[in-house]
Amino acid sequence: MRSLPCVTGAAAVLLLALSASPARAADDSGFVIEDPRIKESSGLAASRAHPGVYWTHNDQDEPRVFAVDSRTGKTVATVTLRGVGAPRDMEAVSVGSDGRVYVGDIGDNLNGTWKHVWIYAFPEPKTLGDTTVRATQYTVKYADGPRNAEALMIHPTTGRAYIASKNEDGGGLYEGPERLSASGTNVFRRIGEVPWVTDGAFSPDGKELVLRSYFSARGYEWKNGRLGADERVRAPIQRQSESVTYTADGGALMFGSEGEGSEVERVGLKKSGGGDAPARASGAAAGSDGGADGGEPGDRTVTYGVLAVGAAVVLLLGLKRLFRRT
Repeated sequence: MRSLPCVTGAAAVLLLALSASPARAADDSGFVIEDPRIKESSGLAASRAHPGVYWTHNDQDEPRVFAVDSRTGKTVATVTLRGVGAPRDMEAVSVGSDGRVYVGDIGDNLNGTWKHVWIYAFPEPKTLGDTTVRATQYTVKYADGPRNAEALMIHPTTGRAYIASKNEDGGGLYEGPERLSASGTNVFRRIGEVPWVTDGAFSPDGKELVLRSYFSARGYEWKNGRLGADERVRAPIQRQSESVTYTADGGALMFGSEGEGSEVERVGLKKSGGGDAPARASGAAAGSDGGADGGEPGDRTVTYGVLAVGAAVVLLLGLKRLFRRT
């Protein structure tokens, strides 16, 4: 997604305050994407083949993805996709248990412009370096009509593809066929209700699903292919919150943002007391362990939350006016 339009003066002040505030503790690890070509990092996925490497991409770009080393923030591979059409709005990336990288060209900012969207898949390279690979292109449509989406998740054990649609009044979770077909249209059917989602990711063991939005994140149990109990997962306030993925070991979440030189922030996870509930974020970046969104008195996330809500309201009003005009 490109930078949000219709930002008024008040919203700009609020966003500047958010970007100027320290969003994480000094002992949190993460990295800054240094490649100047990556200006709109819209998706993020931990490599299965290369520890510490993350796949990302721009949303409106050539058919290419980048492998970034989290230890340095430098791009260690640029993979150009051959055999696919010109991307329209690439919004998500996920790595499957079949050793392939899946890229979701699923954005539709006008909510119904595209009768179908695409998923591209290619084998994760065994060695990292600039290369061109032949990718498989899958045509996707929704059983209940076109919609905007920014989250594509491949389940790590079943290999099934899921898409979460994006809508300010709440979106849907869509399930693809058991196996994607390159020869026909793959129909995705709504199986659950979700909040406004900008990205999502399954845990490496496939037992949890995390969905994030601009100002929050939620974790869900995943049982028998359906959403289970959910709770809030603390997420950092970022310039434009776009992406999330689990680390390869499942011990933390990595949250990404758009913009040149964007930062990917790591938030550690710990299990809730019952053992069956979704993992929740821990540490200073995640706020307190309390269930209330506001946290404990003095928790700096309270201040950020107030600012975020104010900015969100102004931005949403601007977006509504823009879409009405279109």
